[in-house]
Amino acid sequence: MGGRVSDGMAKLYFHYSTMNAGKSTILLQAAHNYRERGMEVLLLTAQLDNRGGAGQIASRIGIAAPAETFAPRDDLFQRVRDCKAAGACACVFVDEAQFLEPTQVWQLARAVDELDVPVMCYGLRVDFRGELFPGSAALLALADEMREIRTICHCGRKATMVVRKDASGHVVTSGAQVQIGGNETYVALCRRHWRAATGDER
Repeated sequence: MGGRVSDGMAKLYFHYSTMNAGKSTILLQAAHNYRERGMEVLLLTAQLDNRGGAGQIASRIGIAAPAETFAPRDDLFQRVRDCKAAGACACVFVDEAQFLEPTQVWQLARAVDELDVPVMCYGLRVDFRGELFPGSAALLALADEMREIRTICHCGRKATMVVRKDASGHVVTSGAQVQIGGNETYVALCRRHWRAATGDER
């Protein structure tokens, strides 16, 4: 495909955590910092997550911003290239990055390399079964820089896992990897308490 490789300093970043660690808040603050300096940014969020309203990145503390949405078949390299062609595009911010297809992570990496646009992805590392999301696995493989956004378990240890609860509040250990929900559905736990809650004896 012979794209031009930039000599710039743009990087692909992956900011990861478990649920309720404040990822969207940090994303929105970083995007605000760019805009405060007169720099335009592209905000992207998963089409299937509309808890904050369609085309919205919303944090639990009440701040939000409009965003474009991405679906599995979208070409994100082309989206970034179109954004840059239409004017300045100082940075791309991707919320719910665990829902990216691995191909889309490569497309974002290509945007960094060929368009010299930094891309900052924010998402979950593992699902309720303790398994990597495909998008997160690709980001862990390809990102130039990674940062863990920490939150804590009820015991005070760092939370690295998440359990899913059903409508009755019982922990479930099987089902589709993707199910949108908030505090009523997911609880962040340390590995020890995740194993206790799920009955995991591996």
